[in-house]
Amino acid sequence: MNPCSNNRKQIAWLALGELDPAGERTLREHLATCEGCRNYLEEISGVTEQLSAAAPDSKIRTPDLFHQRLTQKLRAAERNSVLEDLPGWFGRMTPGWRVALPGIAVVLLVVFAVVARRQPSNVAVAPAPAVVVVTAPDSGSDPAPTMANYQMIAGQSLDKLDALLTKEGNENLPPAPVYTASMTKLSDAL
Repeated sequence: MNPCSNNRKQIAWLALGELDPAGERTLREHLATCEGCRNYLEEISGVTEQLSAAAPDSKIRTPDLFHQRLTQKLRAAERNSVLEDLPGWFGRMTPGWRVALPGIAVVLLVVFAVVARRQPSNVAVAPAPAVVVVTAPDSGSDPAPTMANYQMIAGQSLDKLDALLTKEGNENLPPAPVYTASMTKLSDAL
């Protein structure tokens, strides 16, 4: 049977004799009812006893870089353990904060919802484009120069599309209207 995942760290601290009295009391109450955690405590206690009984070898020397890396890893583990202990932190809060914190979250959500509803939407919804259906020209006349017609011809053959675009590109455009200042009515605007 496996131990409870949220008690593993506390069981290890208990095996080392480093758990605070209140935590030890709570954990011992849990151990009385959980066989998986009791077995885990026995395993960890056995490992702890073996490590304590082992005599250090004076011939082994560790480089200074080893200690620096070990310190960095321990600091990183401490930073990560805060996130792992978040449920326990919430449980240790005073009763007033346990009630106030969810209330504050609800108030913030309501404020956000009200502000979001009052913001005018700047997104304009464009009407659906009209679809022009043109059948393929059989009489030799060119279709109207629209994207739908170009897509239809490209679906039939890219060579046909190339020929049509080349033909339309070589045609002369009709003269554009010429606008002059005398055509505007500035005198009416003043």
